[in-house]
Amino acid sequence: MKSSTKDRLFLAMLLGPTIVLVLAVVAYPFFENVRISLSNMNIYHISDWEVIGFQQYIAVLSEPQFWEILIKTLVWTAVNIIFHVSIGVFLAVLLNQKFVAGKSAWRVLLILPWALPQYITALTWRGMFNYEYGAINLITAKYLNLPAVEWLTSPLEAFMAVILTNVWLGFPFMMVVALGALQSIPGELYEAADVDGASSWSQFWNITAPLLKPAMIPAITLSIVWTFNNINVVWLVSNGGEPNDQTHILVSFVYEAAFSMYRFGWAAALSMIIFVILFTFTQLFLNRTKATESVY
Repeated sequence: MKSSTKDRLFLAMLLGPTIVLVLAVVAYPFFENVRISLSNMNIYHISDWEVIGFQQYIAVLSEPQFWEILIKTLVWTAVNIIFHVSIGVFLAVLLNQKFVAGKSAWRVLLILPWALPQYITALTWRGMFNYEYGAINLITAKYLNLPAVEWLTSPLEAFMAVILTNVWLGFPFMMVVALGALQSIPGELYEAADVDGASSWSQFWNITAPLLKPAMIPAITLSIVWTFNNINVVWLVSNGGEPNDQTHILVSFVYEAAFSMYRFGWAAALSMIIFVILFTFTQLFLNRTKATESVY
C-alpha cells in the first residue's frame, strides 16, 4: 500500500504541472472564447458587455462574406494539400532511390523551406512578387519573355501568390514523413514484385501507396488543419488581405474582425465555427480513411 501511495504521489507530481499548464494555456482561453462568442462585446461594449445567446453565430452565418471566404478557404486548403502531398511524396520516392547521389545534401536543401521561420520566408516571397523589382517578374521576363504580372495588386494573382508561397513552405513536411515511411518498407516486397515482373508504377500503387497510408493520413490531417488556420502566410504575403480584403481566408478574417473592426463577439463566434468545422472534418476524415488500422 505504501508503495502504491508513493507511486500515485510521484505520478501526481509529474502530471500536476502539465495539467495546470494545459488548463492555463488551452482550456481557459477556449472556454473564455466560448463565453465571448455568446456576448455582444465590441468596441462600444468592452466592460459592459452582456450575454446575448447565439445571435453572433446567426450573424456570422447570415453574412454573405462569410460564405465567400469559406469557399476561398476550402480552395486554398485543397490546392495546398494536393501540391504538398504530390510534391512531397514524389521527392521522397526520388530520394529513396539507390541511384540518387548526395542524398544527405539534397535532404538538407529540400527541408530548408520548412526549417526557416515562416515570417522570414513569407516576407521574402512578398519581395519576390513585387511588380517592379521582384525576382519572379524579372526571371519570367528574361527567360520566358512574359509580361510583368501585378501579383500583389490584383485579387486573383495575389491569391495565387499566397498559394505559391505556402506550397513552398509545406511540401518539405510531407517529404520528411513520406521518406521516413518509405525507409520502413521491407525491401523484400519490391524484390518479390520484380521477380513477378511488376512495373514500377504497379509497385508504387500496390506496395508503396498502401504502406505509406498509415503515416501519410495523420500527416495530411495535420497539414489540412495547419493550412486551414495558416494566418502567417496569408497576412504577410498579401499585407493583411490586400487588395481590398480579397485574399482573406477564415482565420485571417477573424483577426481582421477582432483587431481592425473590433467585433470581438462576432470574431469569437466565427472562430468557434472554424473549430467545429475542423473538429468535425478531422473525425470524419480519420474514420473514413481508417488511418489507424494496420495494413498488414
